[in-house]
Amino acid sequence: MAMSAYLQVSPPGRIPWNDSFPWSSIIRVCFKDEGLFASDGLYIFTTLRPESFLVPTEAAGGDALFGQLRARGYFPDELSAKANSSTDGGYYCWPPTEGDR
Repeated sequence: MAMSAYLQVSPPGRIPWNDSFPWSSIIRVCFKDEGLFASDGLYIFTTLRPESFLVPTEAAGGDALFGQLRARGYFPDELSAKANSSTDGGYYCWPPTEGDR
């Protein structure tokens, strides 16, 4: 298995860029349900920077990334099933913190 996750980002109207982070740097993963008409988001928090990496689930490779996060134990399957079936704007994180619903 690859030691790092690689991101190739091509935001509309902006300059494309690449980034990567070691899987071992992940400290928290959150899934934000954006309803039926927008792409859900994966927020990946690492030890490398204070802000998260945001990856839309509909981005090229978004589903594969989510699968790898689950396979590597960063987002449990039970929570994934709950998050994937959500359509009410829910925010699902692993590991949970006291402020999570």
